[in-house]
Amino acid sequence: MEQMTWRAPAELIARVRLAAQRRGRSMNDYVTAVLDAATNPRLAGSEVERLRERLDQAGLLAEPGERRRRPAADEVGAARSRAGQGTALADLIGEGR
Repeated sequence: MEQMTWRAPAELIARVRLAAQRRGRSMNDYVTAVLDAATNPRLAGSEVERLRERLDQAGLLAEPGERRRRPAADEVGAARSRAGQGTALADLIGEGR
C-alpha cells in the first residue's frame, strides 16, 4: 500500500470529515472509497453524472444538508431585546442561586 499527501481547503476537509463520521468510517477509508468510486470507468453519462452514480453505488454520495436561512434583522433585534430582560447573572450569583 502506498501513501499520498494532498492539500485542500479547511472547509473541504471539514466536509469530508463530517461525511466520513456520518458513515462510521475513518477519513482515510472514506477518501480511499471516494477516489476508488470516482475512478471506476464502468459507468456512462456525463463526467458529473458518472461521478455521482459511482459515489451513489458505493454508498458514498453525500447529499447536501438542509439549507438554513439567515434570520431577518428584525427577528435578531427582537431576540436581543428579549435576551436583555430578566435577572442579571451577577445578581443570581450574588443571591447564591
